[in-house]
Amino acid sequence: MSTMDTLLFNLIWLIPLLTVIVCVPISGTKAKLIKGIHATSGTLVLAIAGYLTYRVYALSGLPANENTLPLALRFFTDIPWISTLNAHYIVGADGLNIFLVLLTAVIVWGGILVSWEIKGNQKVFFALIQLLATSVYGVFMSMDLVLFFVFYEMEALCMYLMIAGYGSGRKDYGGKKLTLTLAFGSSMILATLFGLYFESGASSWSLVELSKVSLPMDFQIWAFPLMFMGFAVSSSLFPFHFWSPDGHASAPTAVSMLAAGVMMKMGAYGCLRVAMFLMPEAAKIWLPYVVALLIFNVVLGPFIALRHKDLKYITAYSSISHLGLIFLGLAAMTPVGLRGASLQMISHGFLTGLFFATIGMIYERTHTRDITEMGGIMRKVPFLGVGFAIAGFAGLGLPGFSGFVAESNIFIGAFAQDSTLTRVVTVLAILSITTTAVYILQTANRMLHGNMPAKYETLCDANLREKIVVVVLVLCLLFIGIFPGWIAELLDQSIAPIFAKLATVSAPVIGG
Repeated sequence: MSTMDTLLFNLIWLIPLLTVIVCVPISGTKAKLIKGIHATSGTLVLAIAGYLTYRVYALSGLPANENTLPLALRFFTDIPWISTLNAHYIVGADGLNIFLVLLTAVIVWGGILVSWEIKGNQKVFFALIQLLATSVYGVFMSMDLVLFFVFYEMEALCMYLMIAGYGSGRKDYGGKKLTLTLAFGSSMILATLFGLYFESGASSWSLVELSKVSLPMDFQIWAFPLMFMGFAVSSSLFPFHFWSPDGHASAPTAVSMLAAGVMMKMGAYGCLRVAMFLMPEAAKIWLPYVVALLIFNVVLGPFIALRHKDLKYITAYSSISHLGLIFLGLAAMTPVGLRGASLQMISHGFLTGLFFATIGMIYERTHTRDITEMGGIMRKVPFLGVGFAIAGFAGLGLPGFSGFVAESNIFIGAFAQDSTLTRVVTVLAILSITTTAVYILQTANRMLHGNMPAKYETLCDANLREKIVVVVLVLCLLFIGIFPGWIAELLDQSIAPIFAKLATVSAPVIGG
């Protein structure tokens, strides 16, 4: 792999950060143009090019850098950073994080276009989006745990500032609740990172090097649940789900898209990439207990969504339910289950991006998210209505959409687990699709059909900028659903070393 390819991969997270720095002395309008169009579109082009380049190398049979085994990373960069901590600037890509980087690029690009006319100080708003994008890119690209944690912490502050400054409703409350809950999760992660570093010999923070160390079982037995749940806070695993509905309800559209689309995947990614990979023995012991927590996420979540009238609360609880399926795939600890969980991270990112984008566009026109105050608006905003309906169908996991492929792999992988509890929860998750259908169809029917209030007679449909965002997100959902092999074959390569470590250990599984 050439030096130029590696340099371009590193620019994916550097361009948004450098753009913010360059635009500080520039006037608001010009800075908005540079931040919104140049930086975001440039990063999207680099992410697409990075994926295509990675795909060519990965499927050509050319060996990856031997220094990155067993992860077999490409675009590998290792530069000494903080010598006193033995921390290095280490980044690289495999089949999982290259897709998550591409997902982030699409969602950030769409979020900026949807928020192009946001009220308030637009220069600051777009700067915060780029900083948030920098942190998410950094998390997915980092292979050094110090670097990983630095990027992981950046997003919480950016989220609070954007919600408190540009949100609606109880925005200060929602922003503080989100930030403090995420900070609690981060403190759990930080405690285990220090323990992991010293238990491994205090010689490296590299994920590759740490994966070659056999950590003591007495350390793993307490560190794994602490680290796993610390990451799971970001992905709204019960009982740490409570920040999500209020945070989404208060956030501006772009922040909701970014939070649900990519930020909430950071937690699940950390659970898989760090906790399960480095502590497989403890994972075999503790993950069956996580399955019990999923009863809330995948079963009760849809029932709570059913009783809400606010579009963002409905989508937030729907998101909690779908994220629960990711953890079901992880807890299955089978190749198919892990593949399904990884596919669900990507699928759910595009799905929630589409949901929150259309909700934001509708809110800008109706100035309400209460479905009981709407009705018949399909006649005035047919494009947005169809976009919302498609998001609903994709959320149901209908064949042809990405959710069907991801959820099918999760359910098959979970059934392959020789655990009665896992199989019972899987059956309940499948049955809960009926409840999902009820609240999605009820929401769409109340909002789009029936008698339209007179105050909505002047509504206008989506403009070209908004239509482009909706079309791109819909195409992404359809592409994954129709051509899943383009993603699955690369994901399998990145999942293989993680499953190999899980498969080489044995531990008691409850409920079997």
